[in-house]
Amino acid sequence: MNPTESYHSLATTSLDVEAIRRDFPILQRTVNGHPLVYLDNAATSQKPQVVLDAIVGYYTSVNSNVHRGVHQLSQLSTDAFEAAREAVRRFIRASNDHEIVFTRGTTDSVNLVAGTFIPTFLGPGDEILVTEVEHHSNIVPWQIAAKRVDAVVRAVHVGQDGIVRAEQVAAELTDCTKFVAVTHVSNSLGTVNDVRSIADTVHRAGIPLLVDGAQAVPHMAVDVVALDCDFYCFSGHKMFGPTGIGVLYGKEDWLDRLPPYQGGGGMIDRVTIDGTTFGDLPHKFEAGTPDMSGAVGLQAAVEYMEHVGPDAIEAYEAELVAYTSESLKSVEGLRILGADAPKAGVFSFLVGNAHPFDTGSLLDQLGIAVRTGHHCNQPLMDRLEIPGTVRASLALYNTREDVDRLVDALNKVRVMLI
Repeated sequence: MNPTESYHSLATTSLDVEAIRRDFPILQRTVNGHPLVYLDNAATSQKPQVVLDAIVGYYTSVNSNVHRGVHQLSQLSTDAFEAAREAVRRFIRASNDHEIVFTRGTTDSVNLVAGTFIPTFLGPGDEILVTEVEHHSNIVPWQIAAKRVDAVVRAVHVGQDGIVRAEQVAAELTDCTKFVAVTHVSNSLGTVNDVRSIADTVHRAGIPLLVDGAQAVPHMAVDVVALDCDFYCFSGHKMFGPTGIGVLYGKEDWLDRLPPYQGGGGMIDRVTIDGTTFGDLPHKFEAGTPDMSGAVGLQAAVEYMEHVGPDAIEAYEAELVAYTSESLKSVEGLRILGADAPKAGVFSFLVGNAHPFDTGSLLDQLGIAVRTGHHCNQPLMDRLEIPGTVRASLALYNTREDVDRLVDALNKVRVMLI
């Protein structure tokens, strides 16, 4: 099960996009009689063959439960599961593999932190600070957990560019602020926030920081130690891995201090009817049978991205973002929301007064997959005074030709809708 054997793409110094596209079987299909242009990567990315092969290989040659058996398959499965943890640690440059907790995704990771941190450290009147550009997954868990202890969730307001700035965060901190949660890259606008500056700001006030990295990890090199965040969350399915697997990175000190999130097998040290002692990190937070095949698939995705090169991905996508930005400006009546830069490959826009659903449906008839709606980001839509947008989001396998087809389709749609 060596995923590097089936790589076709070039690494590090150049990015052969046509070779990369051949690694993703679904990109060869047609939709409504047209070659697929997949521009819904912020919702979920497509999977390279190497990830699909890794999952099938696990189930056909290794499948067994982890951490429990003395037989060979169980030991091989445990080795594969823990090798995936080490691959993730290396990929985000964490200091220790026990700071990597496997979860069901970014949402599950945020819920884990909110559901353990707030009851342990917060009380009535204490505040959790989020921002208006957060995905609902980085708002709702804090609201649910805060309600249990009569704490309060407040928001940092942003301007029309959608960027969260450290000075804006600083202005909202009070003596009651006990936790800050912020996105690294906006899933609606693609704006990139200076997480390190925000971390420095909140840490000077003695406040921990959680970062939603779901939209950052697929597009740029992430170093959690350099960012100095206390928690960092992301999902496998947005970074070319399988669904149902995600990661919570937490600084060892904080993970040690937090209680278990769920109880069950695999997370215990000793159980009696009178009480239980819990296992060491990270197993304290991994109750029950984990997603072993998901972890193996995630490792394959990590190694695929490492082989291509995160720096090469970031450089290529920066050029494609610039090309897309200029190309979309040629569509009469199209309005792009958010700042031009710093920006990842997410473009939210409106075409005249046309409803986003109508625009998206017509684009689908031309083989172009985009997302429409509020993108699980209703507070931001309220801030911008719009019901939603059309969102086109890029990945490493997208090309200028994809962008040209989008622009050509939008010009056709504009005539039909306006």
